[in-house]
Amino acid sequence: MATSVARWDDLLVGDELAYLGSEAARDALFAPLPDELHPRVRDALEAQGIDALYAHQAAAWEAAQRGEHLVVTTGTASGKTLAFNLPVLDALAREPKQRALYLYPTKALAQDQLRSLATFGLPKLRAVIYDGDTATERRWQVRKWANLILSNPDMLHVGVLPHHDRWGDVLSNLAYVIVDEAHVYRGVFGSHVSNVLRRLRRLARVYGAEPQFLLASATIANPGELGARLIGAETTVIGGDAAPRAERTVALWNPPLTDEELGLRASPLGEASKLMADLVSRGLRTLCFAKSRRAAELIHRFTADRLGDDSALSPYRAGYTPQQRREIERRLLEGELLGVSATNALELGIDVGLLDCVISVGFPGTVASLRQQWGRAGRRGHGLAMLVASEDALDQYFMREPRALLGRRVEAAILDHENPRVLDGHVLAAAFEAPLDDADRTVLGDAALERAAELPELRRTKVGYVWAGRDYPAARISLRSTSPESFQIVDGSSGAMLGISEEARAYSTIHEGAIYLHLGESYRVRELDLVARTAVVEPFSGDYYTQAKKETTTAIVQPLREEPRLGLQLFFGRVVVTEQVVGYQKKSIQTQESIELVALDLPQTEFETEAIWFMPGPRMLKGLEEMPRLLGSLHAAEHSLIALLPLWAMCDRWDIGGLSTNLHFQTGGPTIFVYDGHSGGVGITERGFDAFEGWVGDTAKLLDGCPCERGCPSCVQSPKCGNLNEPLDKAGALALLGRMLEQA
Repeated sequence: MATSVARWDDLLVGDELAYLGSEAARDALFAPLPDELHPRVRDALEAQGIDALYAHQAAAWEAAQRGEHLVVTTGTASGKTLAFNLPVLDALAREPKQRALYLYPTKALAQDQLRSLATFGLPKLRAVIYDGDTATERRWQVRKWANLILSNPDMLHVGVLPHHDRWGDVLSNLAYVIVDEAHVYRGVFGSHVSNVLRRLRRLARVYGAEPQFLLASATIANPGELGARLIGAETTVIGGDAAPRAERTVALWNPPLTDEELGLRASPLGEASKLMADLVSRGLRTLCFAKSRRAAELIHRFTADRLGDDSALSPYRAGYTPQQRREIERRLLEGELLGVSATNALELGIDVGLLDCVISVGFPGTVASLRQQWGRAGRRGHGLAMLVASEDALDQYFMREPRALLGRRVEAAILDHENPRVLDGHVLAAAFEAPLDDADRTVLGDAALERAAELPELRRTKVGYVWAGRDYPAARISLRSTSPESFQIVDGSSGAMLGISEEARAYSTIHEGAIYLHLGESYRVRELDLVARTAVVEPFSGDYYTQAKKETTTAIVQPLREEPRLGLQLFFGRVVVTEQVVGYQKKSIQTQESIELVALDLPQTEFETEAIWFMPGPRMLKGLEEMPRLLGSLHAAEHSLIALLPLWAMCDRWDIGGLSTNLHFQTGGPTIFVYDGHSGGVGITERGFDAFEGWVGDTAKLLDGCPCERGCPSCVQSPKCGNLNEPLDKAGALALLGRMLEQA
């Protein structure tokens, strides 16, 4: 152990080191293999050297044998895969005609699981992947022959459920549904997946089956609630991680200041590449997580430049071919690669072998995600886990208050399957699959039947609501969006479609002149055709990026909750947000300085969502009443609240928006709004309403700890704000929040 520490100990020094600590090693807690386990499965385990289970794996087995739905929520590398594999393998060994469906959020995870299943060598196990890459001529073979099918929610949604007549044998014999990496299914994506899983349960019932759902999740605050919301039935929570853990050194690294007055720091990508180069040069196997594809590529390039050799290095991100990703995974697993810079595509449970060090570049948005990344460090002994901070407000807060990060509970995963903008499409899809009637309330929920009565494309008949259209509605629904309306993004030089953008985001991300990033490459939007709903782009090699300037108004539709909190009335309810992109700024990549402000003439967009809002009274605004200080104080408070909400709700800052005004036309006074950035809302701001006192307290700490005089990227700047030229008065915001906290 001492030798391992010495190999990185001299790197963890200097002013950049904001925190250095360790997490103690932990011994395993074992339980015997179940007596009733099928002999062939027992033999397969023992052939792999497994002669006992961790205690949580044994608990999962017992719950599964009782017929319960369950969610296993333990740490990285704790054996969750065996916990859900064991009941399935036992059932298929006893009755090979039974079927199991495994669902993964990415194709790579399904490939990894298929390799893992093959190692058991069970003669009656017929496992196969069924996804968009499966050849058409092989699909009927999968339906007829396979008893363990690995797929993803997207394929289940459009490729299986609408064509269930072809899947009758699978559905009638479906015994288990495995949902791995369940914590990924939150927000809009999770709300869609919840409806897909409920449609699956409904169709299985039509074919006479009641499959058990076995879910696996990283550690989150509400695993039971998430499981129940995803499948529409109660789930047993299996926690109490009994797996062993090696000692781990934890370091928080803050890039050095380059401009103390503005609070600007050196590039976190450069700092990460320097650290990774040092670690790799010492033979330490290192994985570096970046928040974007471009960042992962740049860290790889910078590291290779420092080492003068990239033979033991590789980037890893979405956008590579499956063959390229599999080859990188193989080389990392077998130890050929010492340094890999990756997006969160490698954060999930792909087996990449025994790593020494993990570097996370920028807080990934949630404590749960950070723990998932760090959990890959130290699988062959003492490990090193590092967070390299960006200039983001939350990152800098953690550098000043390490215990606010390291001592914080993981977040709750939030979804809302009854959001009408999500639910309506699935109600149509369910009616296409089989007539909807009152018996479906127990699985699809009351809201689904209520919406069915309102949807014009459904016709009420004696057997229930049926689909009256000509197409099949599942094809209209993207599981990653609340809106079916989208713009295509086309490369004007080749005619290839690069991607799509939701209508709500299109005007701010693919307006004429915008710099659009795709697979690490930069493109400039040459034309945005509002009629054809197409953005034509061309390759771009300039040294600037663009930031849209928006004008936003918020109208209150209906307050749903109102409580006296921190000396004022706090509201939660429905609002309509109206936005208009009026221009964009060109900003230097190197210096972040504004180069030019360009005007745009684009239509207004609006969406209904959920929000919290409050009106500070005269006593709280004493000394802040005069303009422009009043607006600057409100604006800075709004921005910093947005920056800290991810600590209390499992979301990204880009999932939240806000508005502050010195005079709102409905409230009649100064008002601050913070709203869900997705149409319909997904419960993010309601979580903030419930945790308002703690949320405001953390926000005040953020403002109080930042050394800048006004608003800087380290305390109050917000990527969601289009009004970048409005004042930001940090001192006024701190005074306002401090007076609120005095009422606690």
